Amino acid sequence: MKIGLNNHLSSYQVASLRIIAAGVVLLPVAVRQVRNIPRAKLLLVFLSGTIGSMIPAYLFCIAEEVIDSSLAGTLNCLTPIFVILTGVMFFKVQPPVQKLMGILIAFGGSLLLLLSKEHLNEGKHLLYVSLVIFATFLYGFNVNLVSKFLKEISSFHLAAVALTLNGIPAAIVLISTGYFSLSIGTPGFLIATGAAFLLGVVGTAVATVIFYMLVKSAGGIFASMVTYGIPVVAICWGIYYGEAFGGKEVIALLVILVGVYIANRKQSSPTDTAKKKPSGKEGLYNSV
Repeated sequence: MKIGLNNHLSSYQVASLRIIAAGVVLLPVAVRQVRNIPRAKLLLVFLSGTIGSMIPAYLFCIAEEVIDSSLAGTLNCLTPIFVILTGVMFFKVQPPVQKLMGILIAFGGSLLLLLSKEHLNEGKHLLYVSLVIFATFLYGFNVNLVSKFLKEISSFHLAAVALTLNGIPAAIVLISTGYFSLSIGTPGFLIATGAAFLLGVVGTAVATVIFYMLVKSAGGIFASMVTYGIPVVAICWGIYYGEAFGGKEVIALLVILVGVYIANRKQSSPTDTAKKKPSGKEGLYNSV
């Protein structure tokens, strides 16, 4: 995203190219498999791609025109908290007290993170931070949506059809931004376009397939690899680009991760472990 934005493409153009690239790569699979998806589920598949990939792609690109990559990546680890919240709000899931405690701790850590960034006191910056938080809200909603309504569809086929369908509105946005009237062939244009396409292929197409697989089947691995990994990678990129990240931010990140750990920690006694497998809802929480 940073490379694309730093080479004179707009946030809407980078995000559009990202979704289009993902849809193009997965198009052959989507063409073959779309007929195998029940018609009654097609709208939900499209919606999953919209709220789980397309809208967050725009929100993150718009936000990163103003805020640091490290901040955006750290806030991204609130996703599992929003899995729990959206489950309660929209899917009638009743989480135990432990998960509610984790939510409060994680949100406290996010507030500490915002307070550690003095320049974020400006209303403009807070607006862009809220875009990232809303994106993580959408991620959380999508996890519940996939887990409850789209389990029977192959993860590969689900991602292929969802991203290919969402490539259509993304292409409309790209055309409306005047992308094809830019100086095509200049080094900056080619670098930015290449970065956006690479982001779409690796960060959206491949990542979405893996994400859907993990949502459906994985347990603690998902939490450790995604929830804890994203902020670390984002911080490393932020340091590479010269963004400020010091002791205050580290403390806030640790508080957030403690809340995420508490909210997603599996509760079971030795007897339960031997005799009882986790329910579908508990598996959902543990998978995030």
